[in-house]
Amino acid sequence: MSDTETSTLTLPVLPLTSGVVLPGMVLTIALETDDAKAAVEAAGDDGRLLLVPRVDGRHANVGTVATIESRGTLPSGIPALVVRATDRALLRTGVAGTGTVLWLEAEPVHPEVTDEAREKGNELRAAFRALFEQLGGRRLVEVLRGLDEPDALADAAGWWPDLSLERKVELLETIDVAERVGKVLSWAKEALAEAELTERIRTEVTDGLEKNQREFILRQQLAAIRKELGEGDGDGEEGPDAYRTKVAERNLPEAVRVALERDIDKLERSSEQSPEHGWIRTWLDTVLDLPWGERSADKLDLVHARAVLDADHKGLDEVKDRIVEELAVRKLRADRGLDATGGPSPAEADQGADPTGGSTDPAVVDASDEATDHAGVDVTEPELVIGTESGPQPVVATGPRGRQRNSTILTLVGPPGVGKTSLGESIARALGRSFVRVALGGVRDEAEIRGHRRTYVGAQPGRLVRAMAEAGTMNPVVLLDEIDKVGNDYRGDPSAALLEVLDPAQNHAFRDHYLEVELDLSDVIFIATANQLDTIPGPLLDRMEVVSLDGYTEDEKVAIARDHLLVRQLERAGLGADEVTVSDDALRAIVGGYTREAGVRSLERALAKVLRKVATKVAVTPGEPVAVTPETVPDLLGRARFHDTDIADRVAVPGVATGLAVTGAGGDVLFVEVSALPADDGDAEKSALTVTGQLGDVMKESARIALSYVRAHRDALAIPAGADRRNVHVHFPAGAVPKDGPSAGITMTTALVSLFTGRPVKANVAMTGEVTLQGRVLPIGGVKQKLLAAHRLGLTEIIIPARNEPDLDDLPQAVRDELTVHLASDVADVIGWALEPAPEQAAAA
Repeated sequence: MSDTETSTLTLPVLPLTSGVVLPGMVLTIALETDDAKAAVEAAGDDGRLLLVPRVDGRHANVGTVATIESRGTLPSGIPALVVRATDRALLRTGVAGTGTVLWLEAEPVHPEVTDEAREKGNELRAAFRALFEQLGGRRLVEVLRGLDEPDALADAAGWWPDLSLERKVELLETIDVAERVGKVLSWAKEALAEAELTERIRTEVTDGLEKNQREFILRQQLAAIRKELGEGDGDGEEGPDAYRTKVAERNLPEAVRVALERDIDKLERSSEQSPEHGWIRTWLDTVLDLPWGERSADKLDLVHARAVLDADHKGLDEVKDRIVEELAVRKLRADRGLDATGGPSPAEADQGADPTGGSTDPAVVDASDEATDHAGVDVTEPELVIGTESGPQPVVATGPRGRQRNSTILTLVGPPGVGKTSLGESIARALGRSFVRVALGGVRDEAEIRGHRRTYVGAQPGRLVRAMAEAGTMNPVVLLDEIDKVGNDYRGDPSAALLEVLDPAQNHAFRDHYLEVELDLSDVIFIATANQLDTIPGPLLDRMEVVSLDGYTEDEKVAIARDHLLVRQLERAGLGADEVTVSDDALRAIVGGYTREAGVRSLERALAKVLRKVATKVAVTPGEPVAVTPETVPDLLGRARFHDTDIADRVAVPGVATGLAVTGAGGDVLFVEVSALPADDGDAEKSALTVTGQLGDVMKESARIALSYVRAHRDALAIPAGADRRNVHVHFPAGAVPKDGPSAGITMTTALVSLFTGRPVKANVAMTGEVTLQGRVLPIGGVKQKLLAAHRLGLTEIIIPARNEPDLDDLPQAVRDELTVHLASDVADVIGWALEPAPEQAAAA
């Protein structure tokens, strides 16, 4: 390389941060910084600048000498100037200048154009021409004719928009013409190869498309690109062949297999860019994720099952017995070849019967819909044997009855904290089955149960289908939690959708709206939980086997706290068994003084608080074990919230009686307060009755019945003359809590008699029962919950209707031994048991 001119220039530097200016270019430069404006001002009258690109904070080694053609302002208001680049210049040392402008010595270079450079220039010209024609820029070919010199042709690449900033700087710093032209030629060939590949792909795709397939151009281009790159699908998505392989490998019902193959064909014909393609793929994945044909074998060891249930839960004998009974039935069916592990035997699967359970004529299967078993008895058809060439063969009728006989649906009803949800897990563990929980509390959309139609955007299967996929088997234990809190609105009634799920005669062919194929739920053990039955619709409740969990006695709570809660809370508190001891007396003190509930949640919270206090002591003074005793419990939990004298204090005055009620949290006491005010004219017939405490209509009627009975029998009840001729106010405390029901009838009657006679109600007596105008005591419900609540609160004498005597069999024997239960048939009996003896001379009213 040789220079034809070696003069040195001293010029102000205008730095370029977003571009490169090559010799021969004329362009507009915006002056956005103070340094740029100062450099232009320093250029003086000759208007010469040194344009130097700056990349990554570093100036290039070579700049461009440019002359200012004109100055002006952009539409945005930013000052700008038009410059013409003339020469490359090697940057030398900086020199002092005015202001903040950087001045550099620059040596313009004019390298020699060799024959090699001219030959490469011709190649570059041809490459540019081919590239312009390939890209549709034929007008640019005319521009090439005005560029005779190879160095000018190479520098024209500065206008190339696809050329990176780094390559443009490299082009500027390359002084040798032949080398510079070679670099541009190499880049042009790369761009030409990419353009030709793109054109070839476009041509191949376009030539293979028919007129009605034009909308698939983008998909075909993507497929052709992947083919050229050898990447196949590239995105990890499975194609139709992969789905067909999965279908072939799975043990699927025939109807499901047909539906899958149909949608796989649709997937193959659909465009990858269409929404339907994603919907089909999601549906295929959902159906194939279900555990078709997968069933876990039941553990048929009755002793083991009972041991598991007893280890996990204290008491609850009724539900434990029911689970053991279910297991015994399955064991017998398995021992006798009747397929107890879920699913019918081959004969049962083919046996014909009408949907109501009536018998059918095996020879006339079409008449099954008309057959009816009026006696309501399940009739099993006899097996017919006929002769064939291969010998006698069993012949059975086909019909709608198949797998629907094995489904088990239990509903555990009880107050919060008694272990309903955890009991479902124990049942699954005892049976050796998978367990999955479906939370139904607050569900208001029917689609949550049945799924959404596939036509909706974002459609998905219902919760039952997702639960089956999560369980991984077709015979899991499914817990339907809080089924009594299912709501309904304009979107449908989820409880109505549950009718099919919980009907053993239908759930063998449950059809989710999203799946659109039948799903067999007959082998599923459904365990529903609820706090109360009142909010469960009748038709749904009729399909359930209800098992009541009525709460725990004090002894059971102590045992649960010792064997379960304390162990769990010790681990959570980070304490070892050798660092703290909690005596049974301390647990009993916590149960009696700090919790008054049917369950054990408040008890567990109290234990957690105790152990947190203990953990604090252990952390401060390690090595000293802490003993929790009844004496230290108040120091850890504060003063007791409940006292045995509470009830006695409340009923110490006449007109207050203690009743029993059932709430969503279990049994509880219900106080009745009665007061009397003078009537305006002393006429009993005109005296008013006021009832308060958010009472329902039934309780208001009970109050009127009680008052009418007392006034009608004032002599028999030894009520002083005129005592009942006053305005009466009946109040049930806790006015913020709604109350209703007839079981407070004898309680209100007792409170009225107590007020009018001046005889207080005995402090240890509670009562429940409905009263009539004739004074008869009618039976009520919830006896077990009410008596457990009375025992929990220290009440020892309970009055219940005589017709409720059979309900006492449900009460734990330990509780019955500590209670004195009076069976009342008439209000007179109630008054005699409930009120304190009359003084020798009753005070005048």
